[in-house]
Amino acid sequence: MKAIITVVGGDKVGIIAKVSAYLAKHSINIADITQTILSGNFVMMMMVDFDNADTDIDTARKELTEESKSLGIEINVMNEKVFSAMHRI
Repeated sequence: MKAIITVVGGDKVGIIAKVSAYLAKHSINIADITQTILSGNFVMMMMVDFDNADTDIDTARKELTEESKSLGIEINVMNEKVFSAMHRI
């Protein structure tokens, strides 16, 4: 199962490291990633693969939301099929 993770917030050291460390800890593979700084805001989008993960998307969403609070950013996790359906023209 694939998911889209979006990360948005003020740019600061360690955002990519914390999110990536969480994913690695739970064997969630990063299939694709893009990140940029827009007007001082950090913006990252990742497509991740849960096929070998030791957790599910709901647990990851909850735990990454908690992590986002400590970083002062917003992290969203959405099933790739739902994300694609929402952004289809």
